[in-house]
Amino acid sequence: MWIACLLTVLWTGMNAPDAVPPDSATGPCLSVSVPVPSDEPNCAITGVVRYEGKPAAMRPINMDADPTCAEKHAHDPALNESLVVGDDGGLANVFVQVTDGVPDKVYPVPETPVTLSQAGCVYRPRVFGVRAGQTLRLLNPDGTMHNVNAMPKVNQGFNKPMDRETEQSETVFARPEPIFPIKCDVHPWMRAYCAVMAHPFFAVTKENGAFSIAGLPPGEYTLEVWHERLGTQSTRVTVTADATAQVDFVFAR
Repeated sequence: MWIACLLTVLWTGMNAPDAVPPDSATGPCLSVSVPVPSDEPNCAITGVVRYEGKPAAMRPINMDADPTCAEKHAHDPALNESLVVGDDGGLANVFVQVTDGVPDKVYPVPETPVTLSQAGCVYRPRVFGVRAGQTLRLLNPDGTMHNVNAMPKVNQGFNKPMDRETEQSETVFARPEPIFPIKCDVHPWMRAYCAVMAHPFFAVTKENGAFSIAGLPPGEYTLEVWHERLGTQSTRVTVTADATAQVDFVFAR
């Protein structure tokens, strides 16, 4: 009898349907790469950052000091992007992050580097985040002299010269740090802003001002937005298991 029971158990296990992976679940939550416990919903905070009022037109950057840079924009002038506002008022290049309420756990550091390019004698992206311990790849495809002067206060600063033959360099920031400037001393119009993050819950607004931060479990959080000219704003937001939280911000000047 016991042999028959054992065979029945083995047969049932061998023919049981495959488990459904967590990512195949449907609902209001967004699928992301951040691992979360299977019993916790994996939802998002989304929103739009807008500028109220009529912004001044973006001015062309005079690059005549470096003929190589000027030639790259002979037919398409580079513009001062310290304030980029879309037709519908969406505000680009706003750094958005969760500053309070993040679960105290270890979040894997991505193996894929974050890239900061100097193509066309302009930093791309202008505003970005990188995880502490993640590689930051610096690119110089311009065939002219650049230097990357990073000015953090917590991490070790550096000033990396990249001559016309140096197309790539890499660095790592070891510790989390609020957003800080990066500049090129050769081309004073070149500016970027970097935040070093302990967790993956951050984003940068697109040209229409939209952002999305996914992977948070339900809870109460503080959401902060930062703009290089307009300053910071923050608000409390509740993330629930049955809906995606929508949070909008408005800057005016």
